[in-house]
Amino acid sequence: MEKIGIIDLGSNSARLVIVRLFGEGHFMVEDELKESVRLGQDMDRDGFLKPQRVAETIKTLKMFRRLCDASGVSRVIAVATAAVRRAKNQRSFLDEIQATCGIKVNVLSEEEEATLVYRGVINSMDIPKGLILENGGGSTKIIYYNRRNILHYATLAFGAVTLTDLFADDGVTPKEQTAKIEEFFTEQFKKIEWLSEIEPDVQMIGVGGSFRNLYKINKLVRKYPLDTVHNYSFAVEDFNSIYEMVRVLDVEKRKRIRGLSPERADIMPAAMAIVKAFVDYVHIESFVVGGSGLREGIMFNQAIPMTVERPISDVLSYSLNTLVKYYECDEKHVEHVVHLSIQLFKQLRVLHKFPRQYLKVLKIAASLHDCGMRVKYYNHQKHSWYMILNSAIYGATHREIVLAAFVAGCHRKEDINAADWAKFRDIVTEEDLDVVKKLGVLLRIAESLDRSRAGVIAGINCDVLGDSVIMKTEATGEATLEIRNAMAANGEFKRSFRKNLEIL
Repeated sequence: MEKIGIIDLGSNSARLVIVRLFGEGHFMVEDELKESVRLGQDMDRDGFLKPQRVAETIKTLKMFRRLCDASGVSRVIAVATAAVRRAKNQRSFLDEIQATCGIKVNVLSEEEEATLVYRGVINSMDIPKGLILENGGGSTKIIYYNRRNILHYATLAFGAVTLTDLFADDGVTPKEQTAKIEEFFTEQFKKIEWLSEIEPDVQMIGVGGSFRNLYKINKLVRKYPLDTVHNYSFAVEDFNSIYEMVRVLDVEKRKRIRGLSPERADIMPAAMAIVKAFVDYVHIESFVVGGSGLREGIMFNQAIPMTVERPISDVLSYSLNTLVKYYECDEKHVEHVVHLSIQLFKQLRVLHKFPRQYLKVLKIAASLHDCGMRVKYYNHQKHSWYMILNSAIYGATHREIVLAAFVAGCHRKEDINAADWAKFRDIVTEEDLDVVKKLGVLLRIAESLDRSRAGVIAGINCDVLGDSVIMKTEATGEATLEIRNAMAANGEFKRSFRKNLEIL
């Protein structure tokens, strides 16, 4: 196990993330600290980082260094992006950081920055063809990929901070200001030839602090029940509503908007104007918010060096394996329950008639069904339900995560709280309740068939005969405990599938 500190020195904010590397190629964020240093502010006047901004940044980095030392961090990886990349006084600034904080900062090139953002996205989202918009303080990055390869990227030397400065002195209203930024950015997009050739089925992915703030605002407006920014689906219609609200307010009124960080209130209209110009230019109707970007790209590279050459092939499996190890679940038992659950799903398809994508839901639930034991053994399925809803599960949609949580939550007995289910009515449907109950029964039987955790039941063969399902087990030893435990689910099986269960 090793702890590393990752420092991202951006044009708007400086952020430290403390990450624990464990197992073979896994990581988990253990601490985070963010400060709004506005390093790129007023740079457009002469190209120099301003003394006040430099002093604030040095003060912040010293604080980061102390937290790293107190947390047992063995290595600090620090990177800087647009503001430092363009600064005429870059060298003296970096030397001062090295001398006063003991931190060596690597200034990323445009290509390096775009590549790290892409790696953060491609290793955490199951989106085969994507158009990433990373909205930073000092630059805007657009990355187009397909089949897990970057096809094109472009970096525009304007971000939320620089544009706010650039259009600040026009003596116009906030609404007129954002209109000017939209017009300005549309002209910038026209210079990117490949952007007009984007295929219509591409999925837009928004990355960066402004998109995370958009999620927080929209979450409160919609009363969205899941507190997970990663893979949040955002209709452009909803975005436009928030944009029209934000762009007409002065800074003080913006600070009172629920979900909007007060430190970002002054630059949010410019950030949203960029997004507005982009979705209109590319004719986007919806986008997803990515919770992983540049910093996660570094994390993946550190934990799994091979991601420098090629991305993770199975994002969901990797993510689930990380959580199984992090929650210290019985890995052999988990693997066996997943295996038996999949067998049951496939062999009983004639009864449940669910499409293949529900296998993903069952796999998540089977992998994490026991994670609640980290809280308490008794009623641990309820704790598993909560933990699945609040874990960082990559490669799955919010709907899949919610369904998997309820499947795991009823794997000991059919126990779905109506009030809990109602909270997620914007994500799941009433028809999904039948799905959860049926998958929950399959998971209960699969877990029971490994009750001794010895892998005694190697496989299952199911026959549907009349009003019964005959489940023949392939046992490598004494399996009385397993079969008796599985047969206890007969009542729930009959209610769900309208068949009697017999296990041989």
